[in-house]
Amino acid sequence: MLARHTGPAEGSSSAPTGTSCPVEAIATAYLSQTFGDPALALRFVITDALADLLEVERRTRERSRLISRGYVRGRLDAAGDAL
Repeated sequence: MLARHTGPAEGSSSAPTGTSCPVEAIATAYLSQTFGDPALALRFVITDALADLLEVERRTRERSRLISRGYVRGRLDAAGDAL
């Protein structure tokens, strides 16, 4: 996970107890962190979502490269022997 300047604090007590909807808990945490400023909270949410998306894409590319290298290393020559 990327280091961020935003996002709800771990174990934040700002979310109402008994809130069963994770969306409401997240929204409440962001609003609490931004002192009730919905425009700033929205910017923080978008920033965090984009950071997460970029991290997932980076991991996917890395995994793809590792898989490709594995296929190349595991290939066989014309006689059927491993290279």
